[in-house]
Amino acid sequence: MSASNRADILTKTAKVLKKHFKPAAPPSDRSVLEHLLYACCLENSKHDVTDDVFAKLQESYYDWNEVRVTTIAELSEVMAPLNDPPQAANRLKRALQGVFEKYYSFDIDILRKGNLGKAVKDFESINGVTPFCVSYVAQNALSGHSIPVNYGGFKLFIVLDVITEAEASKGRIPGLERTVPKTKGVEFGSLLHQLAVDFGSSPHSPKVRSIILEIDPDAKDRLPKRATKKSEKKSAPKKSEKAKAAVKSGSAKKTAKSAKKASSKGLAKKKPR
Repeated sequence: MSASNRADILTKTAKVLKKHFKPAAPPSDRSVLEHLLYACCLENSKHDVTDDVFAKLQESYYDWNEVRVTTIAELSEVMAPLNDPPQAANRLKRALQGVFEKYYSFDIDILRKGNLGKAVKDFESINGVTPFCVSYVAQNALSGHSIPVNYGGFKLFIVLDVITEAEASKGRIPGLERTVPKTKGVEFGSLLHQLAVDFGSSPHSPKVRSIILEIDPDAKDRLPKRATKKSEKKSAPKKSEKAKAAVKSGSAKKTAKSAKKASSKGLAKKKPR
């Protein structure tokens, strides 16, 4: 797709999203760490659900270090309302462990005063911090212009023909930040995320499909197709080799037994000399 066509679709996407979703802006008083951990929870879930889960985490544990040493199974129970509790719990634990190992502290607000590019590279180097989380932190904690896109978002942009499969595999959406101005970045990011979560969890939803077609009617042929059940031939199940061997063995024993019985019967009929 040409740069101009891509920009047109992205502009149309922003316009349509505003009609169907309400923007969600994060609290301005969150620390850098809190933005990171919130992103770990948000990646594949809606904002309102994530808000509740994040608040529950803060209420259920003494501090973030206690969360760091809690098992994924236990965290998954607390984070159950999310679309992906075990994965979100894993992201959360790994992010906390990575920050602790890199900075020996959970107070990392000093990153707000440093170079944005270096701070982003530092987050990218932390084991377990996903590209979505890095982008979310850059946008919402470090005042950068980076629009977070999750897995569902990349799939959505493939359907809209904004990116190719190859570009999606590299985590790239060329021209996204150029088309969407920084002043609209947080708003667009939150609106896009809501459709991306819906598309990722329910790709065949009539509502989701109608929004996509409102953005680009030509996307109809690129929408995911439902799997069709192939007609199954009515035939008796084939016997396994083991079952065949058992039958064969049983037949052989039966034949031998019959032969022995016949032989004994023949001997019994013979008259003594």
